[in-house]
Amino acid sequence: MPRSVWKGAISFGLIHVPVSMFPATQDSGVDFDWLDRRSLDPVGYSRVNKRTNKPIEKDDVVKGVKTPDGSYAIIEEDEIKAAYPRATQSIEIETFVKASEVSFAYLDTPYYLQPDARSTKVYALLRESMKERKVIAVARVVMRSKEHLALLLPLDDAIVLNTIRWNADMREVSELALPKGATGVKDSERKMASQLIDDMTATWQPALYTDRFVEAIRALVANRVKAGDTSMVAPIETDTTLPSSNVIDLTELLRNSLKARDKSARTESSKPEVVDKVATTKQPAVSALRSIAKKTTKQA
Repeated sequence: MPRSVWKGAISFGLIHVPVSMFPATQDSGVDFDWLDRRSLDPVGYSRVNKRTNKPIEKDDVVKGVKTPDGSYAIIEEDEIKAAYPRATQSIEIETFVKASEVSFAYLDTPYYLQPDARSTKVYALLRESMKERKVIAVARVVMRSKEHLALLLPLDDAIVLNTIRWNADMREVSELALPKGATGVKDSERKMASQLIDDMTATWQPALYTDRFVEAIRALVANRVKAGDTSMVAPIETDTTLPSSNVIDLTELLRNSLKARDKSARTESSKPEVVDKVATTKQPAVSALRSIAKKTTKQA
């Protein structure tokens, strides 16, 4: 099992589910390293001025954002750090939606969420409740100083967090020259296409599909190893340590979550103006969660 890449908790109303996040994918490709042919030393990227092709010092490198008129706005490192999203150890669920409502085009990177020993019951409750209601959760999470929009969905015995792309990052389909409907398609052509699709339809078996390029390169490497035509290069190792979280009483939190939402809904219905429901209902829950968390900490 790979190392966890993040530790925190799923925040669901007043429910706090400590989890560890593990990559749900692995790179099965061939990792080519750049080496100096003469010494087999690793070759990295150099700081080179693209106009003069001369190396420059690290202190002379700044970050700039190109503006529409072609000029650059120089942004200092302290300004960039100040703009980072606030680091939290929480996966904040904002709403639940039907899985069919989310386009595959938005999906990015999947991760497995594993509960710690104290939160297995709450974890199972959330997972089974989503299965029963046939919904997935839309949440926000900050990882590596970057905020992500994500989906939480049950998969067998696991809860998977799949980061998704922001709507602003998706290009409009209208930018493309696409045919409308079945323009120019004959009925006979549609029937034959449907028959072909039916003939090629099968049960999804991901293990049947492998990367042929990777297999060819691995076979080539195996032949080199067998012939003794290899050289040793020392790998660079990294290590990270991540904190953990606590869990509080499930029954009390469920009851208080429902009360907080009911109270917020009554308050909302009495207002003359329509406001954002997610933003309105979230604040009482957050305040109550902090209050309960403080009491639990003192009791502990």
